[in-house]
Amino acid sequence: MSPSAQNEVAQHANGTNGSSAVHADVPGQIETRLTLSGKVIAITGANRGIGLGIAECCLVNGASKVYSIDLAEPGDEFNAVAKRFNGKLFAVQANVTKEETVTQAIEQIVSEAGALHGMVVNAGRTNHKSALDFTQEEIEALFSINLFGAFYCARVAARQFIKQGTKGAIVFTASMASYRPNKRVPSAPYGASKAGVRNMTHTLAMEWAKYGIRVNSVSPGLVNTAMTYWVPQQPDWEQQLKYYGGMPRLAEVQELGGAYVYLLSDAASYTTSIDIPVNGVIGIIKVR
Repeated sequence: MSPSAQNEVAQHANGTNGSSAVHADVPGQIETRLTLSGKVIAITGANRGIGLGIAECCLVNGASKVYSIDLAEPGDEFNAVAKRFNGKLFAVQANVTKEETVTQAIEQIVSEAGALHGMVVNAGRTNHKSALDFTQEEIEALFSINLFGAFYCARVAARQFIKQGTKGAIVFTASMASYRPNKRVPSAPYGASKAGVRNMTHTLAMEWAKYGIRVNSVSPGLVNTAMTYWVPQQPDWEQQLKYYGGMPRLAEVQELGGAYVYLLSDAASYTTSIDIPVNGVIGIIKVR
């Protein structure tokens, strides 16, 4: 290779393309490892279920401290994980539908841990029934936590990142129901609320990119939690699996964690405004 060609390759590798200008927001050292080393992560609704599985994965991947922001008191499942990761998993009580209580929770976390680096907006609820059977109270309850609460939590986190001068990461838990309906377990309000979360992901990513804040989401399919215990108990479950195709089982909560860890990590420093479906193909209606 000629000296001029070698120089051109070096310039492309360095991202300069022959120019001496370097963008101010490009770090001198790009992180290529999937690690959360030294990071403080907050996860809403992490006292059990998917949120607790995400917390466990964050801790396995080096997170300094993980805080669950939840309305309920932590139970045996949470305490067992906290015991495994002694002094690294904590619970803070807050109502995610009330922005002021989330702000107080984040202030407590920062006071104790010194900073906040990542926020997983995970708290949510589901209710599967015919659209004609939903009451007004049920619809409003779904939207209050799944959409409005998600917005409040993301905004509180963004304000803290800006205050700190931190290029933080926000990851929403959306759902495969945000893409298309599940024929066997329909829920128009649930799907609509999670579709709103995915749209909000893109809009907030655009708005907050100037602060170096990345906003993404993960869309789980059917996951083995207390809310889905009944799914494999259906008498035609085996037939459903053949109909759906894909992996013939529900996901375990820890199997979602890799997507969240990536999006929270500095290895995803140029990843924003995306959704990662983790669904094993099952749980979605086939188009024929």
